[in-house]
Amino acid sequence: MVWPRPRLRRTRRLHAEASRRLEAEEALKHGQRLEALGQLTGGVAHDFNNLLTVIRASVDLLRRPHLSEERRLRYIDAISDTVGRAAKLTAQLLAFARRQTLKPELFEVGQCVKTLSEMIGTLTGTPIEIITRLPEEPCFINADAGQFETALINMAVNARDAMGGEGRLTITVRAVAELPGPAAQPGSPHGYVAVSVEDTGVGIPQERFGRIFEPFFTTKEVGSGSGLGLAQAHGFAKASGGAVRIASTPGRGTLVSLFLPRTLKSPAYVPELLPQARDDRPGAGAQVLVVEDDDEVAALTVEMINQLGYDTTRVASAEAALGALADRRCVDIVFSDVMMPGRMNGVELAQEIRRRRPNLPVLLTSGYAESARRKAGGQQVKIIPKPYRIDELRDALAAVRQDAGRSIREH
Repeated sequence: MVWPRPRLRRTRRLHAEASRRLEAEEALKHGQRLEALGQLTGGVAHDFNNLLTVIRASVDLLRRPHLSEERRLRYIDAISDTVGRAAKLTAQLLAFARRQTLKPELFEVGQCVKTLSEMIGTLTGTPIEIITRLPEEPCFINADAGQFETALINMAVNARDAMGGEGRLTITVRAVAELPGPAAQPGSPHGYVAVSVEDTGVGIPQERFGRIFEPFFTTKEVGSGSGLGLAQAHGFAKASGGAVRIASTPGRGTLVSLFLPRTLKSPAYVPELLPQARDDRPGAGAQVLVVEDDDEVAALTVEMINQLGYDTTRVASAEAALGALADRRCVDIVFSDVMMPGRMNGVELAQEIRRRRPNLPVLLTSGYAESARRKAGGQQVKIIPKPYRIDELRDALAAVRQDAGRSIREH
């Protein structure tokens, strides 16, 4: 069949238009990706520079002579708190790069907000008045406490920036029966706990409401924010069965409310007890083979492990670790980073050690533990997330030794 020339020309024209449209869409997507990457790079660099400034200043102050014990402890606490904030920022990036597993736990929202209010005051600065309104009755939720704290801090920082560093910030916790407005999911049987952050800032124009939950979208200048704050809060709320609602009037301020399903206090719930005394040197001379390619990280890790009473040997690669195990039969634990140079990573090293010496305990560490667990597949590999504190390292080393001892007794 031969098509008439007008019909053939029209078909070719439609194909050409469709091809140009696809090219334009791809160019637009590429441009949006570059814009998001630029915003992300500038925002994260800005946030990390702020954190590094705190750490650098604290270290310099610690080096000054005639420092009182009170000031020394204050600077050490500032470094520790800043490292925690940096870890949370990294967790936000990883949450958007890959799916991050939430770890729900039962906790009381009012007490958590009360504890965080002092930190929020430090973040916002003295020119901002902070008002905290907590309910008389306890409000329990079953959610990831770390993600909740990150969401609240993000909301507070957004409010601070909207006020230009001066104004009034009000944090309110209350119990509500249902979500306001149209709900996209079934209601919670016990209602919701609403945590609201209200500011007296510039407000949000109506035309921008459609994009405020987009990752990397921000109304701030490039380098002044990552655009992850409200997106993280929205993602956390949705994954936890809740929602985020925003009301704003330009020139009069913004109200951001985080709604999470309320949980009745479980009969099994026991208030946190005072920590029991622990042995600060549980190693008792056991030999730990440390596998870490970064010299500075390795030096500090070896120092911490030695402080716990272990003896250490350090190597810089998985291949070197296997060589050390072949030469030295007295290794009691292998502690290895996941990402290393060479043909073999930490997960593959653990699998090879299991094949050669099934009863030798292996502990891995990674900045993104979930990714490492996926690489391990069905293998039961113990992983401690980076950055870790010395007490977390102590407990993890003790746990893998205990598990190895139990496995030997069972077999």
